[in-house]
Parts: sequence; C-alpha cells; structure tokens
Amino acid sequence: MESQGREDVVGCSGAGGRVHSDGHIDIEIPETAHQISNDSWFQAGFVLTTGINSAYVLGYPGAVMVPLGWIGGVIGLILATVVSLHANALVAKLHDFGGKRRIRYRDLAGSIYGGKAYSITWGMQYVNLVMINVGYIILAGNSLKAVYLLFRDDHVMKLPHFIAIAGLACGLFAISVPHLSALRNWLAFSTLFSMIYIVGGIALAIKDGFKAPPRDYSIPGTKTSRIFTTIGASANLVFSFNTGMLPEIQATVRPPVVENMMKGLYFQFTVGVVPMYAIIFAGYWAYGSTTSSYLLNNVHGPIWLKTTTNISAFLQSVIALHIFASPMYEFLDTKYGIKGSALAVRNLSFRILVRGGYVAMTSLVSALLPFLGDFMSLTGALSTFPLTFILANHMYLVANRNKMSLLQKNWHWLNVVLFSCMAVAAAVAALRLIAVDSRTYHVFADI
Repeated sequence: MESQGREDVVGCSGAGGRVHSDGHIDIEIPETAHQISNDSWFQAGFVLTTGINSAYVLGYPGAVMVPLGWIGGVIGLILATVVSLHANALVAKLHDFGGKRRIRYRDLAGSIYGGKAYSITWGMQYVNLVMINVGYIILAGNSLKAVYLLFRDDHVMKLPHFIAIAGLACGLFAISVPHLSALRNWLAFSTLFSMIYIVGGIALAIKDGFKAPPRDYSIPGTKTSRIFTTIGASANLVFSFNTGMLPEIQATVRPPVVENMMKGLYFQFTVGVVPMYAIIFAGYWAYGSTTSSYLLNNVHGPIWLKTTTNISAFLQSVIALHIFASPMYEFLDTKYGIKGSALAVRNLSFRILVRGGYVAMTSLVSALLPFLGDFMSLTGALSTFPLTFILANHMYLVANRNKMSLLQKNWHWLNVVLFSCMAVAAAVAALRLIAVDSRTYHVFADI
C-alpha cells in the first residue's frame, strides 16, 4: 500500500467504481463521468473562495449592512463566519462515511438516512443551485447595464436585454468547460476579476466617503418592516458562505480527502473572507442607509475604472455560475454516459442542448423576477439553512451518535432546532419581500 496522499487503485466496486487507498483504509469511489481526486487542497480552497468573493459581494453592503446596521452587521458577519466554518467542517469529515467516498451531497444524505433522504436532499440542493445561478445571471446583467449607462442615457436597452446577453455568455462558457476540475486555469482569471472589482469598488467607495457629508446609518423602514428585513438579512448572512455543494467540491480533491478539504476550508474562512469583509464595510461606511443592492451603482469616479470594475464583475459571474451549476452537469453527464473527449460530436452536442437549455431557463427566470436581494433571502431560507446548517449538524449527529458525549449531542440538537426556526422565519420574511416588490415592479422589470 502506498503512502498517504497517493491514490492506489486496488480493485473495482460493483457499480464500476474504483477503490483507492486513503491512509490506512480502502475507500470506494462511486462511478462518475467527471474527474475526481485530481486537485490539490489549494485549488479546492480557491474554488470555495471564488464562491464567497463572487460578484454577490457587491450586493452585501446593501442586503446585509443596511437592514442590520453597524452593530448587527459586524456581529452577524463574524458569527456567520464561525458557524459556517463549523457546519462545513462537519460535512467534510463525513466525506468517506462507511468506507465509500460520498462525492455528492445527496449520496451522503442517502447513506446516512436512506433513499427518501437522497431524493429530498437532491431536491433541496437543486433549488439552492438554481436560485444561486439565477442570482448570478441577474448580477451579470446588472453589471452590463451599468456599463451601458456609463456611455448612454437613452435607456433603449433594459435590464432584461442585458440578462439575455449574460445568459448567452454563461451558456457558451458552460458548453466550453466540461467539468469542475477543468476550471483550474480559469480560477486564476476569476481571482483576478474579483480583485479588480473588490479593490476598485473599495477605492471608489472610500474616495466618495471622504468627500461625502455625514451619512445616515439608521435602519430604514417602519417598525414592522424592519423586523422582516432584519430576518431576511440573517438569511443573506449565511447565503454569503453558501457551500451547499461541499461534497461535490471535495470529490475533486486528492487523498487524504478529509485533511485536504479542511485545509481548503481554513483557507476560505481566513484569507478568503478578508476581501469580502473589506468591501462590505467600506461600501456601507461610504453610503450608509442609501447603499444600493449593487454597490457599483453608488460609486463615482473615472469612467474607465467604473467600466473595468463592472466588466470584471460580469466575467467573474460567468465563471462562478459554472461552479454552482456543476452538480447538475455531473448528474446529467453521468446518467447519459458523457465521457471521453470534450470535443467528441456526441458530447459537445449534449452539452449544447442540455447545458444551453438549463442556462436559457435560468436566464428567463432572472429576467422575469430580477429582485436580487429577495432571491438571496429566499435561497438562504429554503436551502442554505437546511443544507449547510440543519442537515450538516443532524447528519453528523446520526453518523457519530455512538461516539459522542451527551454535551456534544445536545450541542448539535441545539443547532438543528435553532437553524430550523431561523429557516422558517427567513422564508416568511423573504416571501413577504418578494410579494412587496412584485407589487412595485412588473415582470421583466428594468430596475
């Protein structure tokens, strides 16, 4: 048996999977059409960091800080960071549960609970990923519209037009990149684009902040509306660390998978959160309660810099969407046996038809209801809370119940109950926000 960290194929599983040596035990690998066990922990860490520093960060100053204020926003972000690291670590440690790598979130839930949980988890994850992708297309469309308005003020082209253009770009990228591991070189570009709009946004916000009169940092709205927006903002807090596809990312990591994934998580929740914190606090400091749901709509400065930051946000959204769509791509590619060369006629045709159709559908939803902040709240309530917090704690509790002390069991049950209550409250608040916005704006709104 080879030393730890090197894959050693020693046999075959019944479903055509492989068995590799991971430290001191043999771990079975499930059948999949995509590449697994190829990437370093550093690449996995960059995939995770790409998610939290995606163009969504441009919406957090308005979606998180405005409803919560300085005290609630700062404390909330710190707490969200800690509890998200804890919950993701629990999922990462269950990756080789039962002597088999669980390369999909639904596989992990099914192995612990049974077949019904497999289907329910897949349904929740599908909703989670679709809504995240809808948000990315809205963001990409907003970025293109912002560029358009820098050069023209005729308003001939509306937000739905830019969402359609963004959807086309996302579709072409999805067709060109066959699987998650193939993003390796694109992650460098994603990081570059993130740094451009984060550093550019911070610089422009700080410049505006020093020139502006004293800002109003009070929480806007009536007493009743503030209750709902505060609850919705709590869902946005956890949405910012949304990794409801952690097993799928962990599947790409070389053995030892648990140790390497933990390194990736520590990278995400230390180095990775610094840019996100910086732009959230700088944006809110500069504009206070008037901070918009897309920070680059607030900033003033040279046209070339604003153009560059918006184009970078657009390009990064295209790459990030592919990350969160990859579990669905893997499911379909595996089901229909899409293997071998990415340029093979059958494989290329399949990606054009299936991935192109999926992106077209999400683009249509994005154009119909382009309420970014509301989608973040609803996604957090319906899927981020259950997948990332409730399910993670309960799966770990069930899988290790014979090894835990009473205190440890009570801690995990406390998390399950607490986040279940928060999920219900956040869902009600998010649905109310969508209902209010739907009365204000018509479908295909230009907001």
